[in-house]
Amino acid sequence: MQTVALRKEYGRKVAVAGLSLQVPPGEVFGFLGPNGAGKSTTVKMLVGLVRPTSGHGTLLGRPLGDPQARRRVGFLPELFQFHDWLRAEEFLDFHASLYGIPRAQRPSRIADALAMVGLEARAHDPLRTFSKGMLQRIGIAQALIADPELVILDEPTSALDPIGRREVRDLIRRLRAKGTAVFLNSHLLSEVELVCDRVAIVDRGVVVRQGPLHELIAGTLEAEVRLSPLDEALLAALRARWPLVMPVQPGGQDGVVTLRLAIEDESALPAIADLAFRHGARLYALVPRHLTLEDLFVQLVESRER
Repeated sequence: MQTVALRKEYGRKVAVAGLSLQVPPGEVFGFLGPNGAGKSTTVKMLVGLVRPTSGHGTLLGRPLGDPQARRRVGFLPELFQFHDWLRAEEFLDFHASLYGIPRAQRPSRIADALAMVGLEARAHDPLRTFSKGMLQRIGIAQALIADPELVILDEPTSALDPIGRREVRDLIRRLRAKGTAVFLNSHLLSEVELVCDRVAIVDRGVVVRQGPLHELIAGTLEAEVRLSPLDEALLAALRARWPLVMPVQPGGQDGVVTLRLAIEDESALPAIADLAFRHGARLYALVPRHLTLEDLFVQLVESRER
């Protein structure tokens, strides 16, 4: 999948501005952004539901909107509508027919899809009896029914409990292992961090950061320090060696305060402890913190808002 300078305008409103992305086979790509950032509009352009105002793109080597490409793509929208009077197997049979899967092949495809999402025991049950999490699973099953080369998942774990989220993560990893590309749009950044190879963070229709996940969150290490008391001399001594990355957080009546320092590596931790002791402070905690995807996301979005 590839897009080049993809743009979508609704009158004077620019929903997506110059979006350029590339997702090779077998990669799990995270597409992140706050509400209103243009994520849903982008997904609609990728699957041919919305035409771009300008720019172009390809889906599995064919132009966006090409019916032949869409046959090889599985799609789970965020607000998926279910025919709740259908049984699970009937629902999947209907979607298999939409993909053009021959009738003789459908029973085995349906059984495989239900097994992948852990619903094989509910094949004969109507969807109206399913919980929200089970409906999310059957939605993922319909996205996989045609054994697609690219799967686009919009908030696939939003209705799932922790066990369900882990199972979806395992499923995404299995798809990657067999060479299936996964385009994942999710607000659960901790989930994205566990499965994605690369991510793009979009805000107000513009990609503000993109690259391999390990590169985006590497190279930043902080030390979270809880101590008491923190006088001006100790604070000045700490700041002289390590930048303060957040305002000092006062504690309760015990006078314990929390601060975070930017450090080069974990070898700085003993030096911080030694400095605190030499100034007569009691050290309650000294914890190294690596930058998370959520930290990066918040920093980028808040900096743009400022």
